[in-house]
Amino acid sequence: MKKILTILYIGVVMTSYAQEFEISTELRPRFEYRHGFKTLIPDAEDAASFVSQRSRINLAYASEKLKAYISLQNVRVWGDVSTLASSDVNDTAIHEAWALLQLDPKFSLKLGRQEIVYDNHRMFGNVGWAQQARSHDAFIASYRPNTKHQLDLGLALNESSETLFKTDYTVNNYKAFQYLWYHTKASNLGISFLVLNNGLAYTDVNDKQKVDYNQTIGTYLNYAKNKLHADASVYFQTGKIANTSVSAYQFSGNISYQIHEAFKAGLGAEYLSGTDSDNIDDKIKSFNPWFGTNHKFNGFMDYFYVGNHSNSVGLLDIHASLAYQKEKFSAKLIPHLFSSAAWVVDFTGKEMPNSLGTEIDLVLGYNWTKDVSFQAGYSQMFATDTMEALKGGNSDATNNWAWLMVTVKPSLFKTNFAKEK
Repeated sequence: MKKILTILYIGVVMTSYAQEFEISTELRPRFEYRHGFKTLIPDAEDAASFVSQRSRINLAYASEKLKAYISLQNVRVWGDVSTLASSDVNDTAIHEAWALLQLDPKFSLKLGRQEIVYDNHRMFGNVGWAQQARSHDAFIASYRPNTKHQLDLGLALNESSETLFKTDYTVNNYKAFQYLWYHTKASNLGISFLVLNNGLAYTDVNDKQKVDYNQTIGTYLNYAKNKLHADASVYFQTGKIANTSVSAYQFSGNISYQIHEAFKAGLGAEYLSGTDSDNIDDKIKSFNPWFGTNHKFNGFMDYFYVGNHSNSVGLLDIHASLAYQKEKFSAKLIPHLFSSAAWVVDFTGKEMPNSLGTEIDLVLGYNWTKDVSFQAGYSQMFATDTMEALKGGNSDATNNWAWLMVTVKPSLFKTNFAKEK
């Protein structure tokens, strides 16, 4: 708390010299009932119920040539410390701490702990649903000659600590990455290209740590005109992971139409390649959306690619949506039809049907004020025997998930010295 107050004091003093300074906060408690969330519930297990909370305080500074941002957060579960506890379990962490240097109107450098978000969040996203969210220690150089073109170069190099000699990297994280992202817009069409070189550390047969690089190359397109919206993506992955060759791909397409002033309907599909359960080839065929906001895709119950399902049988997700939005209230219904992209084999070695099941997601929202919003959701998974063979648990049980979340995001203090002067 002393550290936070010190930073706040420094921030207030900075307003004497800054063009703009803001202190904001976010409090986000969320109740969850989990009875088959992420995986089918086993017969011997009962549902989990808890309240988690994200608490943030954000400091933002901006001038003509410099922007800086610090976001401190505490993530907790209600009751994880006693009412008389003298210390916290998770303490306060830095979610973001970066500076952006505007070297000239077209070229900028951004360095430090930061969220990286591109396009529809599929390959790079901030995972905002997770209370802790995702941020990277990275350097990004951006070139924007005009409003229609942007080229970003991103670099990251990770170590466990300061050392005098080379040591193994022990954090569950990538060792390094380099990427190029280019975006252009022509009339109603937006086009992005991504080339990502992602380095992962592994221990070889001689117990020596090495780094293998895999590459993700692809494009994302977005079209919007009047009541029609559509997007599509195609990505390929190659290279090596842990001395194993990679050959994988992903493609998706979505279309939505504003059928009424308050209603929008959509239809889409995504295919992510997978590796057969009984695969004997020395090759990884499973596509991995490395840094995406994966909760946003393939159902809100997080059965796929949210800390799970990597190097697995892939996925075909065919989905529809019906959304309602009027004034402060919103509602969205999204059914998903899931199938495996590769063969699932049960414990006897028998190949199973590809159908994994159907998930139905319902989300309700209400914006009470500009600073306070309420959201609630209910999801149910109707799983098949193939899903049970893949995930374990009981496919015949009622596998469902419900949640209620309140988000409070007020601006506590804001000043613009240039205007005041």
